[in-house]
Amino acid sequence: MKTKQTEAVWKALDNLRIELPSWGFANTGTRFGKFIQLAAASTIEEKFSDAAQVHAVTGACPTMALHVQWDLPNGSQDAGKVKELAKKHGVKPGSINPNVFQDQEYKYGSLGNPDESIRRKALTHILDCVRIAETLNCRDISPWFADGSNYPGTQSIRKRIGYFEEGLKEVHGALRPRQRLLVEYKPFEPAFYHTDIADWGMALLLARAAGPQAYVLVDTGHHYQAQNIEQIVAWLLHQKMIGGFHFNDRRYADDDLTLGSIDPYQVFRIFHEILAFEAENGATTDIAFMVDQSHNLKGKIEAMIQTVCSAQELYAKAATVDHERLAGLQQSCALVDAEECLRGAFWLDVRPIVAEWRKSKGLPEDPMKAFRDSGYLKRVTRERQDRHTGTTASYA
Repeated sequence: MKTKQTEAVWKALDNLRIELPSWGFANTGTRFGKFIQLAAASTIEEKFSDAAQVHAVTGACPTMALHVQWDLPNGSQDAGKVKELAKKHGVKPGSINPNVFQDQEYKYGSLGNPDESIRRKALTHILDCVRIAETLNCRDISPWFADGSNYPGTQSIRKRIGYFEEGLKEVHGALRPRQRLLVEYKPFEPAFYHTDIADWGMALLLARAAGPQAYVLVDTGHHYQAQNIEQIVAWLLHQKMIGGFHFNDRRYADDDLTLGSIDPYQVFRIFHEILAFEAENGATTDIAFMVDQSHNLKGKIEAMIQTVCSAQELYAKAATVDHERLAGLQQSCALVDAEECLRGAFWLDVRPIVAEWRKSKGLPEDPMKAFRDSGYLKRVTRERQDRHTGTTASYA
């Protein structure tokens, strides 16, 4: 017989969907170099295949985010191939991510560039991404902007605000009725004096200026040290302006560590804010949960499985919070009891409940073991290693 607690966890897990990033399966690097993984994906088909492995063992990842310049280099011409791969592997294309930070023209910015022709180039690319999203039946367009400056006085901050307002309004005007524009922010790096969209307030104002189909995207790693991210989430929920998350973790400044590897309590608190909001309003929120991690040392597929399993467990913990009791304790300012009500849910071992949920769905109770036992990693390592190294290195 299922308990009330078990029912809450199962219901939460039934509704949890986590989008995987195509770039998370490919070889990536840091500023200083790239460490090659022999099993890394090199083609869009390999990325779909790898994402399908994660979905098969977790049951939570039916979509894969695409980066247009990397995954659809020919733009809309590649859409037919993507549709075929999605059907073959059982994973649909998800959010569409423009690239307005890699080309040399973007040295001084994209939508914030003082050169009108470069701003137009960036806009043309993002508008192409909107059309690609429509062709692939994808809802969310998720641009990230590296725009900013490194030295005081070298750019007009106010003019660049205006450039962004104009550009995002034009993008919003091209959206189809069901599409959304998700505006991401990052405090610094690579712009160290000022970043054009540096925090959630700037992203919120730009989204509102763009139009009603624009929302804020919260990357859990894009904050200053000790930032109270769940407070930001609470504000955006209150304003009905949160569109999605990019999941990752970080210790200092960069943001590609596995979700929950450094501060799982923070992830739990974020999930609690969302589930408490839903409980109070009697409806689910329309928030896109996406992973944004590129692992250079961990095995890429295993890191994604680890991330999804961590998210499922932390989401399950948040689902066990007694919202009615907690609300009463908060109202009466019973500080210790209120905190213990929340902490008790975090310390609860939900893994047996999650395992039973997986079993009920025909999923492996231990996703990592199931993947390792499948032999997929050994097989693709053999198939892909020559392309990465030109040698016949063995897989251990």
